[in-house]
Amino acid sequence: MFVANHVKAIPRSGIREFFEVVQNTAGVISLGVGEPDFATPWHIREAAIYALERGRTSYTSNLGLLRLREAISRSVEESFGLRYSAKSEILVTVGVSEALDIALRAVLNPGDEVIYHEPCYVSYAPSVALAHGIPKPVECLVENGFAVTAEAVEKAVTPRSKVLMLNFPTNPTGGTMSREELTKVADVARRHNLLVITDEIYSELTFEGEHTSIAALPGMRERTIFLHGFSKAYAMTGFRIGYACGPEELVEAMMRIHQYSMLCASIISQEAAVEALQNGRPDTLEMREQYRMRRNYIVKALNDMGLPCHLPRGSFYAFPSIRGTGLTSREFAVRLLREHQVACVPGSAFGACGEGFLRCCFATALDQIQVATERIDKFLRSLRGGCG
Repeated sequence: MFVANHVKAIPRSGIREFFEVVQNTAGVISLGVGEPDFATPWHIREAAIYALERGRTSYTSNLGLLRLREAISRSVEESFGLRYSAKSEILVTVGVSEALDIALRAVLNPGDEVIYHEPCYVSYAPSVALAHGIPKPVECLVENGFAVTAEAVEKAVTPRSKVLMLNFPTNPTGGTMSREELTKVADVARRHNLLVITDEIYSELTFEGEHTSIAALPGMRERTIFLHGFSKAYAMTGFRIGYACGPEELVEAMMRIHQYSMLCASIISQEAAVEALQNGRPDTLEMREQYRMRRNYIVKALNDMGLPCHLPRGSFYAFPSIRGTGLTSREFAVRLLREHQVACVPGSAFGACGEGFLRCCFATALDQIQVATERIDKFLRSLRGGCG
């Protein structure tokens, strides 16, 4: 009776709920949790160790280490063509999840609407609701490579719309957006005076074409909060380090929340992040090429066995359709796990628009992916009444 009503209405994560079953099943090959199977590169870990050895165990500025913010400023300008002041327009956060949370809390008034695209990462709609906003999903279709269209965003706009939330490359689909597509979406945002929150955590893991940030388009920097971090590109998930860039007024508002909730990100993680930005690009490129090989293998295998799967242009997720099996995505995932010991995430965990699909994370070793796809094929043949 003490739990707040808006918290009661928040569902448990579809990923975490499903993987409670995984933990109790022996011999499972996991294509589930979106985490690189690479250890954090040694020189980055060594920077964290050295920071400890030097006694770097204190608080930092609420905004984060100035050295790190300066490194972020240089990196964002080089990679995205965006220039932010290290002193007033960059905030270091405890992962991108915190950055997203405090961005929404900083800008939403009760009843404000947030337009976002589905299928999407599991925390987006709950984060909006926890900030007392109203989530408004827009469906992304496989025929469009799971990109969001300007027309779909336009149709979702109402007088209460305040924020457009984007994540490209996308978890769980691997969908990306071309500059031309983003330009049309940016035009909608400007015409309807929408603030854009763009989560670009997978940007370095773009396999085809160049990644474009909507914040870099004309007239968008002043109405965009740019979110990024270190978990995916540098295999630093456990370090829990991210950042937000934006106009000073918005970053200041986010910092006010951050200072009372998190105070600051771990100084040890911040020291490691400095090293990642200064010397980690070769590691990222090497990991990306490994992901590319795995992507090509798993997508071909899924299509060959009769599960239609588009070629993801970014991230490390394949998102095949399982509609032809007659099973719901949850039924398919649970049976695949229990009968053939392969863990994937039902598409319904990523919103109603994900129903009929399955998220298969290829951030695991190629030999494991090979065995997993063989088991999936065996499961499909059993569903069709074939041998095996």
